[in-house]
Amino acid sequence: MQNWIGEQLVEKRIVTEEQFQMALKRQKLQGGRIGQNLVALHFITEEEVAAFFKMTPQPPQTVEETGLDISFIADLIMKHVLFMGEFIINDVVDKVKLPPSVVTKAIDKLRKDLLLEVKGADQLSGFTYRFSLTDRGKNRSTELFEISRYAGPAPVRLQKYREMVRVQTIKSVIVDEKSLNDAFSHLVVNEGLLKRLGPAVSSGKTMFLYGPAGNGKTAIAEAIGKVLPGTIYLPHAVLVESEIITVYDPVNHIAVQPELGAEEVDQRWIRVKRPVIMAGGELTLKALDLEFNPISKFYEAPVQMKANNGLFIVDDFGRQLVDPKKLLNRWIVPLERRTDIFTLHTGMKFEIPFDQLVVFSTNIEPKDLVDEGFLRRIRYKFRIDHPTLQEYEQIFKKMCEVNGITFKKDVFDYLIKDYYRKFNVKLNACHPRDIIENIVDDAHYYNCSPALTKETVLAAWENYFVEM
Repeated sequence: MQNWIGEQLVEKRIVTEEQFQMALKRQKLQGGRIGQNLVALHFITEEEVAAFFKMTPQPPQTVEETGLDISFIADLIMKHVLFMGEFIINDVVDKVKLPPSVVTKAIDKLRKDLLLEVKGADQLSGFTYRFSLTDRGKNRSTELFEISRYAGPAPVRLQKYREMVRVQTIKSVIVDEKSLNDAFSHLVVNEGLLKRLGPAVSSGKTMFLYGPAGNGKTAIAEAIGKVLPGTIYLPHAVLVESEIITVYDPVNHIAVQPELGAEEVDQRWIRVKRPVIMAGGELTLKALDLEFNPISKFYEAPVQMKANNGLFIVDDFGRQLVDPKKLLNRWIVPLERRTDIFTLHTGMKFEIPFDQLVVFSTNIEPKDLVDEGFLRRIRYKFRIDHPTLQEYEQIFKKMCEVNGITFKKDVFDYLIKDYYRKFNVKLNACHPRDIIENIVDDAHYYNCSPALTKETVLAAWENYFVEM
């Protein structure tokens, strides 16, 4: 990654080769990121570093600049227009996300091949021409659908995708103390843990959250996602040889509207918040590989590819249907080399950058789950334990406030003394939420205002806890 960043900075004449080598030497002695060392040596400004890591994909002006063959573009257009009846060039531009100059070239080719015909025009301009498929064109479109049913935006080439992932690397993220505190403000987390989490998040290195169930590991992992600043550009789809892999997923990716006055962008890319992808007990080895749909005949990107430049949470690790050791073996190479290898159904193998902050969360003791060798590969490990009584009370107060219930210290003390201590039940961070929600449910049923009383606490306790 460092070499690639250096090559790009030198190629764009932001720094010289000599300056980059001097920054590398300083980095070996004093640590830090390559950008920070270039700034420290006054070879580059912080603004220039930030601009480099916020590169926007420029719109192609010619067919060559798309990275696609004119025949590929024409075939994609044919599949779109099969369902459009009469159409104008701008209708196609909107579908394939390519500029009018490129679409016009493809339309001209299709007309020469007698696959499209002009049905009329509102003005003399070619952009007002109304086109439709000829009978020959309809037959050709049907044949193309048999080959692949992909009819979305034009894909980007694999090499371009790799470049954008590197530029937008999670390693460029800098998290400050205020941002971290703001992201965790809705949680009760002890200060010592927060101070340890900050450097871990900022490093972009793998984390392991472990400890007893119900004490906020998942909530902490999700809060880390809120810390990640900025946005990235994600392609709708990637082309590998002649195979299409869809990447943008509206379920997992949050699109961001372009800013007013922002520079033009290649419309094949969509601006999204840094991804936060969570996989739980449903995670399988198959989900970590390309998924080829034999009916549609194109691929969907696996979860870790969708998480690139963002956060990937492996929740409830060890509870998956597949043996955790097999999952870990699948992760070893990507975690170490920051690259993943996929195989197409044709047998072709290719590499994809593995650029994400991975957080493993588990209720199982690490020694019972993974071997020492794997734990060494995970730089940061945090035990999320039961809350102290003081922390538990803070959580209880927060949950009362959220639900519009007046907190009563005497009732809280009664709960602790007559139930937790009497029955030797450990305090869990999730208990206040569940007890208060039980009280609210009870109040809704009886059409009264929820209140914290000895009676409502007793009812909630009996509903929630079971004898073990």
